[in-house]
Amino acid sequence: MSSSRKRKRRRRRPSGSAPPKPAPAPAPRPKRAAARTRVDERPPAPWGSFPLVEICVLVGIVFLVLGFVGDESRRPLFIGTGLALGSLGGLELSIREHFAGYRSHSTILAGFCALVVLGVLYYLAPRGLAPLGRFGIAAAVFAVAFALFARAFRKRAGVTVKVR
Repeated sequence: MSSSRKRKRRRRRPSGSAPPKPAPAPAPRPKRAAARTRVDERPPAPWGSFPLVEICVLVGIVFLVLGFVGDESRRPLFIGTGLALGSLGGLELSIREHFAGYRSHSTILAGFCALVVLGVLYYLAPRGLAPLGRFGIAAAVFAVAFALFARAFRKRAGVTVKVR
C-alpha cells in the first residue's frame, strides 16, 4: 500500500472515561501605554508621514557606496558620513520606539551613551588617563544608562518584572 493511501486510525476513548477538560484561559496581559491603540502599531513620527528616517538611511547608503567605489582621497569622509547617517536614522527610530513603550532598545541607547563618553574622553581627558581607565568609565556609563533606560521602558510600557 502506498503512503498516500494509508490512513491514521483514530483512538477511541474507553466508554467509561470523561471527555477531555478544556484548557484554562490565559492570564490577562498587563495594560499597555494608553497612547497606543494596538500593540502591533509603531509609534508615529513627530513629523507625520514624511519618510525622514528612510531618506537619511538611503543617503547614508549612497555615501557608503561612493566611499567604497569613489575617489581614494575622499574615501574616509564618505564612509564616515554614510555610517553616521545610517546610524542616526536607526538611533532616531530606537529612541521613538523605546520611549513610546513599543519595544525596548535599552542596550542600543546605553551603548550610544557609552560611545559618546568614550569619544569625549579620547579627546578631552588628560593624557595621564590610561585607555583601560577610559574604557572603565565608559562601561560604568553603559551600566547606569542601561538601568535607567530599562526602567523608563518598563514604566512607559506598563510592564512589571517579578524577581524570583
